[in-house]
Amino acid sequence: MTLINVAFRYGTQLTEVQTRAMARVRDVYGIWRMTVNGKERTLRIEYDSSRLSESGVAGLLRSAGLDVLGKVTLA
Repeated sequence: MTLINVAFRYGTQLTEVQTRAMARVRDVYGIWRMTVNGKERTLRIEYDSSRLSESGVAGLLRSAGLDVLGKVTLA
């Protein structure tokens, strides 16, 4: 198991429906942690790279209704 951290920027403010959908994304096997920063509109995710890919994680977020704008470089 190799844990990877990735952060995505999203466009529109999260709605209650999107927040609930994100909870279901959190339950996907391989997702370890999700942290939302509403002020910066970023979502940081820690995932198991042996189970998921970065593009797969972004796809899960888009399927949950998030307006994913792109990846944020982590310092």
